[in-house]
Amino acid sequence: MKMKFFVLAALIISSTAHAQDSSSSILEEVIVTANKIPQKQSTTGKVITVITRQELEKSSGRTVGQLLNDQAGLTINGALNNPGTNQVIYSRGASAGRTLILLDGIPVYDPSFISNDFDINLLSLNDIERIEIARGAQSTLYGSDAVGGVINIITVKKDVSKPLNAKATVTGGSYGTLRTNLQVYGKLKKLKYTTRYARLKSDGFSAAYDSSGKGNFDRDSYRGDVSNASLQYDISNAFSIRSFVQYSQYKNEFDATLFKDEDDYAGKNNNLFTGAGFTYQKPGVRITANYQYMEINRNYRNDSFDIAGFSKFSTDDYFGRNQFAEVYANISLGKGFTLLNGADYRFSGMNNQNYSLSNFGGFKSEFKDTVHSQASLYASLLYNSPNEKLNVEAGGRLNVHSRYGSNHSFTINPSYSINQYFRVFGSVATAFKAPSLYQLYSAYGNLNLKPERSLNFEIGIQQQHQQLQNRVVFFNRVIEDGLDFDNVNFQYINFNKQTVNGIEFETNWRPVNGFNVSVNYTFLDIEEQTQSRETFGDTTYNYSLKRPRNSLNARIGYEISPKLFLSASGKFAGKRYDVGGYQAADEVLESYFIASAYAEYKLKPKLKLFADAQNLFNKKFFDIRGYRSIPFMFNGGVTLEL
Repeated sequence: MKMKFFVLAALIISSTAHAQDSSSSILEEVIVTANKIPQKQSTTGKVITVITRQELEKSSGRTVGQLLNDQAGLTINGALNNPGTNQVIYSRGASAGRTLILLDGIPVYDPSFISNDFDINLLSLNDIERIEIARGAQSTLYGSDAVGGVINIITVKKDVSKPLNAKATVTGGSYGTLRTNLQVYGKLKKLKYTTRYARLKSDGFSAAYDSSGKGNFDRDSYRGDVSNASLQYDISNAFSIRSFVQYSQYKNEFDATLFKDEDDYAGKNNNLFTGAGFTYQKPGVRITANYQYMEINRNYRNDSFDIAGFSKFSTDDYFGRNQFAEVYANISLGKGFTLLNGADYRFSGMNNQNYSLSNFGGFKSEFKDTVHSQASLYASLLYNSPNEKLNVEAGGRLNVHSRYGSNHSFTINPSYSINQYFRVFGSVATAFKAPSLYQLYSAYGNLNLKPERSLNFEIGIQQQHQQLQNRVVFFNRVIEDGLDFDNVNFQYINFNKQTVNGIEFETNWRPVNGFNVSVNYTFLDIEEQTQSRETFGDTTYNYSLKRPRNSLNARIGYEISPKLFLSASGKFAGKRYDVGGYQAADEVLESYFIASAYAEYKLKPKLKLFADAQNLFNKKFFDIRGYRSIPFMFNGGVTLEL
């Protein structure tokens, strides 16, 4: 198997090396996620994918999860299910909670979730200006949870000059879906401001799959709102301050278990986060500080008096809060050297109350308000040679946790440009995930848990010409002391070991102006040493749940005229496994291919009509066993800018 894997890697690298030549100048994306400073993508060896504003605008009618699900190395389990479905992010095969979400560079997470991950249902695609995805271990700069990578959701608008601008989008489509978005933003001398409101409503379809076809399962609806505002004031050319606030909430109906309908099971989720920061910049030095406070409330209510059975009623309330503070500086040392050093602090708290009613009476349980914290110091030394051919980053982080003590991580990340078209890059890095509050302090918790640790290697080659760009990356990750649940002793333990070998291939071809073909392919070879889900004894799996071994995404877009744009896309997900049930063998989810299409027509420079269709051929497929994935879905709408 490993020999086949390396042969495949060699074939892809060989095909990249034979790409066509071009003498035209190369345009480069400027990114901020790699090293917390604006830099050209060619000056870092990190694997960064940028989803631009233009690409976002051509994804109208979709969700954040659906857009991320089409990117190399990412699987968003639940993105292709009913609206409001819990969406689990898997990056490079890493488990839930091992991909850190950033909002404008600041970590966001939900301490009331077992895996500490963030619910991306609380984000609206129309509020986003761009997305930067940094794959691979990123704990040196971003701390806990950045095992498989980080996803930086950027909402800050650039190049705003007019005092008043407005943009409105209305979308309607299948299953009673209605999306609305309104933005008002501008610049008044030294003040920049942005306000947004977005709403998504859908009557939905049954979350559970009716395997008999005779159950007459009811639809499970979704209602969600996102409101946010931000201000930035330039006190001087060197010093600026900013503040922001966002409130998100959604209500959704769902089914209690796989293959089974439930008429009256619903959830309510709301999230408030706010904060402030400043940037001070002079030649040779840039200092940034941020503070954020977040609150999360979740309620699940199941009123089952209409169903014969043991449980008649239950309500589950979760509350989480976290605070994040950081300050970091980028200092030019001269002769191509830059020092990045900083400190950050995370504080997390949660509580939970549950009440259920059965034939035997009422039952109450409680997770009392509990907190923990972690503080970190980190530094990276960056070197860029005068001709920008050689670029090296070497850094480390010391993390101190209020419960388990200290741990550290490091990164060594070089890249070298062979010529103006080809460059090679690689990295050796460690990453970690701290145990969550639930894993430490719940009735199933274990106060002796240590952080999950991983060692990561990657090497790649990138070819970039004006008409054709290719990138291929081979990566290896070994996780030790993995956080897992012991089904024999009913507590969380450091036991799981995961080894992942993988290949990511991305290509973008523009043969003529207005015509673009993009393809990405991901191969995962995963081996996990863990507790059997069937016998609860020690075992080894050669796969991971819900993550396909092979996945491929392709899109063809053509700007037929300055007014008309058309595109078609396809997604292939290979065979996956899901849990078969209590003490049952895992079950195979078959591979699938679905096709989609998009069209937009500009009636005027500021007025656009668009249409989006997903699962064009109404393919029946499953990403979650026992739950229905999207059928054919159509959305159409209009965008007006003033």
